[in-house]
Amino acid sequence: MKAILIVDDSEATRSLIRSAIEEISDVDTFEAATGFEALKILPSQKFDLIMVDINMPDINGLELINFVKNNELYKDIPVVIVSTESSEEDRKRGIDLGAFAYLVKPFKAEVLQDTVKKALNL
Repeated sequence: MKAILIVDDSEATRSLIRSAIEEISDVDTFEAATGFEALKILPSQKFDLIMVDINMPDINGLELINFVKNNELYKDIPVVIVSTESSEEDRKRGIDLGAFAYLVKPFKAEVLQDTVKKALNL
């Protein structure tokens, strides 16, 4: 069973992502509404993938990625950004910080599923 942490301040977006991901077999999803909440959840479980939005209150997605990628315990967890920010500059910043992929909202469920499968080597 693969554990996926979905971090997005929009409950509707978390629900959409969760619905798409749960069509993939052997995955379990966990949710955080803020970057700070994600930091509290990270130590509770071995996560295989983190899906993160950029624009969030308190700790934004880029700051969260920076923390994850600079922490020995979490640096090998692939991170997929799912954001409304669609500029090439935002995409480059996310990838430069170590994100596995950058998806722009609105996304197609199939594209999200394919990205998750690639990130998890399924």
